[in-house]
Amino acid sequence: MTSTSSADDLARTRGSLHRAAEHLLSATLKRATGQIALLPGVAGVRTPELPDGRVVSLDRDEVVVTGAGPVRRARLTTLAETAEAVGLEPGFPWTTHPPGTAYDPHAALQVDPVAATALAEWFVLGDDALTAFAATDLADEEPTRAVVYPEHFDLGLTAGAVNYGFSPGDESIPTPYAYVGPHSPPEPDPFWNAAFGAARTWDELTTPALALDFLRAGRALLGR
Repeated sequence: MTSTSSADDLARTRGSLHRAAEHLLSATLKRATGQIALLPGVAGVRTPELPDGRVVSLDRDEVVVTGAGPVRRARLTTLAETAEAVGLEPGFPWTTHPPGTAYDPHAALQVDPVAATALAEWFVLGDDALTAFAATDLADEEPTRAVVYPEHFDLGLTAGAVNYGFSPGDESIPTPYAYVGPHSPPEPDPFWNAAFGAARTWDELTTPALALDFLRAGRALLGR
């Protein structure tokens, strides 16, 4: 799975979607419930259903609010403009730990629709792989639910002292990637190619089946 957008477009889009996820979606969720973890959606990420019945989603380059009335939809332009258009209060309400992205309500959100679509599809692929992995391989290890924590903006779960997940890319690995991250250093093996464990990019994992094979390989090497 790849995007036809440039690396710069992908990075700008990822950063803008991260800001929107944190300062619009998770901000709304925290004000309503005290929780912050998002879920994978059909075209990006979304909140769980809020107490008033709303669900706030990132739909590629838009924010969409469904439930509790007519559907509201707005392009991602700035945090302030988009929030006003769909009736949200922008800005992550933190107390002890600051958000992972800076809150600038009037800074432009630079979202390339092609890159946004590719990143949304990467989260869908990751959710498919993690769902199958949890059901078929991790049932006896009490895996956590696969969620998107807004400060990191990756989709992951934990089972048996190992993190498994799918990132849209970051400063250390700019290309979207899947990872296996054991909490303790593993035995030396070429499989472990990252400081945190193992990573494979979306160029290598183009289907849920290939991604599932990668997750299983890491688990097997750890003796799970």
